[in-house]
Amino acid sequence: MLLTITYTGQNTTDLGYLLHKNPYRPQVFELNHGRAFVFYPEVSDARTTAALLLDIDPIDLARGKVGSSGGGLFDYVNDRPYVSSSFLSTAISRVYGTAITGRADRHQALSDSALNLTAAITMLPCRGDTQMLRRVFEPLGYEVAYETFLADEMFPEWGASSYVNLTIRAKVRLRDLLKHLNVLIPVFDRQKHYWVGADEVDKLLRLGEGWLADHPERDYITGRYLNRSRSLVNQAFDRLSTVDQSGGEVLSAEPDFAADAPAAAELPATTATPDSAAERKERKPSLNTLRLESVAAALKESGAKRVIDLGCGEGNLLRLLLQNRQFTQITGVDVSHLALKRAHSRLRLDRASDSVRERIQLIQGSLTYRDSRFGSYDAAAVVEVIEHLDPSRLAAFERVLFEFAKPLTIVLTTPNKEYNSVYELGLDSSQPEEELRHSDHRFEWTRVEFRQWAEATAAKHGYEVQFQGIGDTDPTYGTPTQMGVFSLCE
Repeated sequence: MLLTITYTGQNTTDLGYLLHKNPYRPQVFELNHGRAFVFYPEVSDARTTAALLLDIDPIDLARGKVGSSGGGLFDYVNDRPYVSSSFLSTAISRVYGTAITGRADRHQALSDSALNLTAAITMLPCRGDTQMLRRVFEPLGYEVAYETFLADEMFPEWGASSYVNLTIRAKVRLRDLLKHLNVLIPVFDRQKHYWVGADEVDKLLRLGEGWLADHPERDYITGRYLNRSRSLVNQAFDRLSTVDQSGGEVLSAEPDFAADAPAAAELPATTATPDSAAERKERKPSLNTLRLESVAAALKESGAKRVIDLGCGEGNLLRLLLQNRQFTQITGVDVSHLALKRAHSRLRLDRASDSVRERIQLIQGSLTYRDSRFGSYDAAAVVEVIEHLDPSRLAAFERVLFEFAKPLTIVLTTPNKEYNSVYELGLDSSQPEEELRHSDHRFEWTRVEFRQWAEATAAKHGYEVQFQGIGDTDPTYGTPTQMGVFSLCE
């Protein structure tokens, strides 16, 4: 991934002073998952370009280092090492942190001046949002140009690529350009590698001071930047209103540009600032926690002793089941060897007692191929798994689980597609209705669609099914997660 900033005019070599990077000496910066290189491909009095190049190690991502989102995101082929993603935004903070503050010592007057600057971003994730490029950048005074491509020249019927090469140009202060890029790259990259928590609200308001509150796409930018978290978006809007009423001053925004943001979505923040005991007590449990507790409760209520978790990932449900002595045999299955390796580590099986090791095992396997090891269990859990299957493989999955494995109880959860509208705060109304909650989902079901599939599958294979919602209930869209509990008819 590459970002270039070009300064045209007179004495443009002074760009080095503003960026605090010597034009004649390439520099290397170590990041959590790779390295950043700063160099100047062209230097002259009339035109100087600074380049920020990221080299992200895909193997390092798959190891699940602190700061990665985990949960299997980096276990498979993905675009993270090759596109201008949230990694680039983090690198801007890390490498150009002083420039963002605007401090330039003897060149302070130049730092405070609007300059003829052009920024070029290669391979920015856009995913059909090209109309938003102009709606986001043009109100900030930029001329916007972008280059699109075919997804694959050998298969033109696949249509346009999800990425663009973006160029923006304006007479603008360098610090403002860097702040705009720092915020807006994560807006277009919806698969962030860091935890989106309350500190991201502080960061957004700090970097957005002076331009975000009045931006016509404020809702879109805020919603996307904060990963559509309803509570965080509401916090940001409340504070932006306070900013408007107080004449533009953002309160409690201490700068911390050099630090990588801490980690994403529903996973626990491993590097966030610790909360007080009172705050931890008052904090609502995450959707993931509610989901796992609901599944564990359904398994317990079924009376099952031998349980298999199909698609166990890093073992979050397995860890919860181990705490209940009712479950005498627990098996975790995943197609990813790396996920199983992390589950083994998180469950501390190397240091576990003999009694614990006798109760649990981890095996590699696929949910769409018949496997004799899946049989003879009292209950099976399938938690947020089926939406990752291609629809054409659903029939195979149904036979593997309901016909061949045929446990007495099956507890299955999947996202409620309707609830995505609650998460869509800040999204443009022209977004396609087919937009999924996560980019690695192959499909998602509404409540009616899930009920129709579950009831038809249950009837076909001799089960009865009951339904339950998990998470906050919206009067229109229901709950974010829907769960079906299948019981084998006697």
